[in-house]
Amino acid sequence: MTARPSAAVTSPAARRLKRRCLPSNESIMINSSHRASAVRSGFVLFAMCLAAIAMPLTFTGPAVALGAIFRDLGGSPVALNWITNAFMLGFASALMAMGTLADRYGRKRAFLAGTGAFALASLGLAFAASIETFIALRAVQGIAAALAFASGLAALAQDLDGPHRMRAFSLVGTSFGIGLCCGPVSAGAMVNAIGWHSIFWLVVALTCAAFTTALMFMRESHDPEARTLDWPGALTFTGALSLLTWGVLQAPASGWSDPLVLALLAAAAVLAAWFVRIETHAARPMLDLSLFRFPRFVGVQLLAAAPAYAFVVLLVLMPIRFVGIEQIGEPLTGRMMFILSAPLLILPLAAGFLVRWIAPAFLCGIGLLICASGLYWLSRMPVGTQLDAFAGPLLTIGIGISLPWGLMDGLAVSVVPKERAGMAAGIFSTIRVAGECIALALVNALLGGVIAVRLPGGNASLAAQKLVTGNMAEGADLLAPMPAAEIVQHYGSAFSLLLDVLTGITILTAIVVFLSLNVRSDQRDETAIAIGAE
Repeated sequence: MTARPSAAVTSPAARRLKRRCLPSNESIMINSSHRASAVRSGFVLFAMCLAAIAMPLTFTGPAVALGAIFRDLGGSPVALNWITNAFMLGFASALMAMGTLADRYGRKRAFLAGTGAFALASLGLAFAASIETFIALRAVQGIAAALAFASGLAALAQDLDGPHRMRAFSLVGTSFGIGLCCGPVSAGAMVNAIGWHSIFWLVVALTCAAFTTALMFMRESHDPEARTLDWPGALTFTGALSLLTWGVLQAPASGWSDPLVLALLAAAAVLAAWFVRIETHAARPMLDLSLFRFPRFVGVQLLAAAPAYAFVVLLVLMPIRFVGIEQIGEPLTGRMMFILSAPLLILPLAAGFLVRWIAPAFLCGIGLLICASGLYWLSRMPVGTQLDAFAGPLLTIGIGISLPWGLMDGLAVSVVPKERAGMAAGIFSTIRVAGECIALALVNALLGGVIAVRLPGGNASLAAQKLVTGNMAEGADLLAPMPAAEIVQHYGSAFSLLLDVLTGITILTAIVVFLSLNVRSDQRDETAIAIGAE
């Protein structure tokens, strides 16, 4: 007879049950490690969100304070336009290069360098004594923002995968919305109570908090296959974008047929063609042009550019109109701009969840169509309309742009392999910010040109430039004895025509984005990943 096992000996099934009921030290350590990693990732996301709040403040704040800055520092209409465009140009021209540098030399190191330089440039802006110094610091601020933004998104992409990454990027988009919402309101209040310098003090505080948080919690990461920066590509791209912006901003003052303007635009075209040639033949290009063979990728890049002319230009044009032409003051202007951007506080995050049930192509397309309807509605509001009447169209535009806004950043890193996240963020963000830079320059030139055509006299061109920058007093002096009411009427009709043009462009973009994002592809390429696949 076989002896029965003693009580001390247990069966394999009992031992497995015991292991499930009583976790081993190894399991406890793994769980603790996962919790620590989640906490660290949360703080990295917090640091990126702080930076994402600070960057829009530096964009929307000076737009509200443009009149106050002009009174202190002076400057020509072209110089005042550079206050906004210098920041956007530095940001746009550096993004792709900064993404590559972050992948190669370390994303944490790059984020700390970017936020540190951004804080220092912002501090310098608060104490700028001349318009030339102010513009130069704005360019430095834009380059620093590019380094912080590209490296921060790439670092975040290394810590998170799948739905977690999509939700994190939606939170970053929401943070940008907070900056856009609070920027005009806080700027208007601070300009009225303290002065325009105080705008940059708030930026410094937020950026320093982002720097400190990243220093403590962000882990270092690299692209193991990263190579040296594509310097020829970076320089030709920066040169092309800079010359194009300069030429478009100079055209209203000198005329489109002026030799300087023609030379700038021609040189920009040559450098752009040279850039394409360089990137086509580079072993590992800064901008992989082969990605543009995929309809989904093209659709995403069009989506990235859409907010430039459907929303962002209004963040500059409407404060100038309200403060300079309608004379309603900075605090009220800030509140009106809050209505425009308030939906960005909620809807981008909601859109990140809605893709589980609604096709991203439909969300993006319908959002742009809603935005277009708001632009058309706004175009029917002449100068002098009761301020409350602007709430409807401004809110409609904000709602419309918020739906695609919540999807764009998450998609930026889903179209290439994870190791190239810095390059992906750089491409997407470069197209978005470069679109904003070019759109601002073109919109200002178009508005100034239409106004000049409608005004009589030899000073029409210069007067139109004054009006575009909100300098109603000097514009009226140049057009004397024309009544101020007639000048305002010409400005208003030109503004309405501009909004009609933007409406048409937004509708066309909505159609193309919807069709391209709905394209089905059998190729198993990273660039063919569906927006909502994660």
